[in-house]
Amino acid sequence: MSDENAKYWYNLETHEVEQGYASPAIDRAGPFDTAEEAARAPEILRERSRQWAEDDARDDR
Repeated sequence: MSDENAKYWYNLETHEVEQGYASPAIDRAGPFDTAEEAARAPEILRERSRQWAEDDARDDR
């Protein structure tokens, strides 16, 4: 098993945590080191998106 197959992913279609490459790449967010972190993927992605938007706005000034 490769290191990436040992990681966890959040399936954007089923909203379930998966280990390894169980689903097509377009349906996965990750990788995450733990299943718990993958389960928080929607929250983590929202926070990262908010931070990127703030950075972009700051860069535009």
